[in-house]
Amino acid sequence: MTASVPGGVVKLADDLVISRMGFGAMQLAGPGVTGPPKDRAQSIAVLREAVNLGVTHIDTSDFYGPFVVNELIREALHLYPAALRIVTKVGARRGQDGSWHSALDPADLKRQVRENLEHLDLEVLDVVNLRLSAEGTGEESVAEQFGALADLRKDGLIRHLGMSAATDAQITEAQAIAPVVTVQNLYNVANRADDGLVDRCAAENIAYAAYFPLGGFTPLQSATLTGVAQRAGATPQQVALAWLLHRSPTMALIPGTSSVAHLRENVAAADVALPPDAVAELDAIGG
Repeated sequence: MTASVPGGVVKLADDLVISRMGFGAMQLAGPGVTGPPKDRAQSIAVLREAVNLGVTHIDTSDFYGPFVVNELIREALHLYPAALRIVTKVGARRGQDGSWHSALDPADLKRQVRENLEHLDLEVLDVVNLRLSAEGTGEESVAEQFGALADLRKDGLIRHLGMSAATDAQITEAQAIAPVVTVQNLYNVANRADDGLVDRCAAENIAYAAYFPLGGFTPLQSATLTGVAQRAGATPQQVALAWLLHRSPTMALIPGTSSVAHLRENVAAADVALPPDAVAELDAIGG
């Protein structure tokens, strides 16, 4: 039987309700997010356990593997549970050596959407995020690229659109073309450059999906996390995730793992209570 939804939900549209504690599927591929997993059965078990734990938000992309992760999701979960929402992204391709290359040509973006549909065995994608180039300045126009995805939304191949690695200005530009329901950017207790954007997303009821939610901690920051964790009866990693859920009502987490035990630990972070003094300590890390 499926558990209650961990961390509660955020309703972004009448047909888009996601668990705030999600699952990032990237780590289910082989080393370097390339090729098949070492233990395919374990990867399948992780996906099925995520659903059993009440997760209704799975983040993926066809360039994980490439193709491998989406094929794992299809094998593990198709026919998909009614409440499950799969969020994918387009905007990159992989080289033969596993390298990552920006792929933002509008025609190629449309091909990538169709490839995601094929490998997930879906007729329509719940959410597609436009992943912008890591080499960009944040000032590039996204109108042509986002417009290509908006065309597929009109054609019924995509229900909702989002942005990944996007700036405030790029999100505003995209919103003039079609609604933006998700933003997926780097953010955690130690990396707080997006504080203003997190607040904007909350005000506009946009899900802010923090990637690398456990990355970039220094020994000093880890000491703070450890102290709070000891008082809360949790792990430092659980405290870092719990702080993110506390940070904003539209915060959505997508921690990844290829371990069932680690998955359960991550999901349990939704139940970690942080008293005001602990929140203040953690807030100060990014101050």
